[in-house]
Amino acid sequence: MSDSLENIRVVCVRPLYGGNIGSICRAMRNTGLNRLVLVNPSTTMDQVELRKMAMRSLPVYEEREEAASLAEAVADCGAVAMTSGVDGFYRDHAATPREVAPRLLEIASDKPVAVVFGPEDKGMGLEELKLATHLLRIPSHPAYPSLNLSQAVMLVCHELYVASGSFEASEERTPPAPHEARERMFACWRETFRDIRFCPEEKLEHMMMGLRRILSRGELTENDVKILMGMARQSSWAAKNDPDGRKSGGERSEDRS
Repeated sequence: MSDSLENIRVVCVRPLYGGNIGSICRAMRNTGLNRLVLVNPSTTMDQVELRKMAMRSLPVYEEREEAASLAEAVADCGAVAMTSGVDGFYRDHAATPREVAPRLLEIASDKPVAVVFGPEDKGMGLEELKLATHLLRIPSHPAYPSLNLSQAVMLVCHELYVASGSFEASEERTPPAPHEARERMFACWRETFRDIRFCPEEKLEHMMMGLRRILSRGELTENDVKILMGMARQSSWAAKNDPDGRKSGGERSEDRS
């Protein structure tokens, strides 16, 4: 559903502050959205602040559309998802962005979808709310549920992006180390512990069990084992070739455990 993102527009109704619009542009670019519609934006919006916050996402603002009314901005949309942080009879069926995102993307595969946000100073009125096909309520702490406009846009856009399946996490490039390679690595470290006099001989196996426990907390790849083996061999070499002609490295403490 990644292509559906191209059919989603962010609509900001009567926005006041340039910094918020710049941050919204950046949030949109972060989440694969490009179409911004402003409904009656403030004429005194700080353009310097806007550009400072938008950074390299400024093209989103430069290619924006403007509309005289919300009805005009969403006239061709198959769904209108509207955020509302106010309780009330008409808002009781609001759902979280995470719950609604898959359905909005499904609709966006055929028709434009608008995600609408109200002005910073007050919410949208009933005449505007009646245009919504989906009401969104962003989860927030009840002690202070009000969100900054750009933060609200980021959260909703992020849920849409995640639901679209566009993000692909990087994968480990090297395979897990085979058992035989791990054992050779531990053998190297056993000799290194002896060479650097890390612990008394009678505690050597105890220390090796500790090392095994540490290195078993996560999967070791072939590259991991090669690095750890190289460290062990180099440590042994350094201990055997001390410039003062003596073995060094670490205190020989009788109370290591």
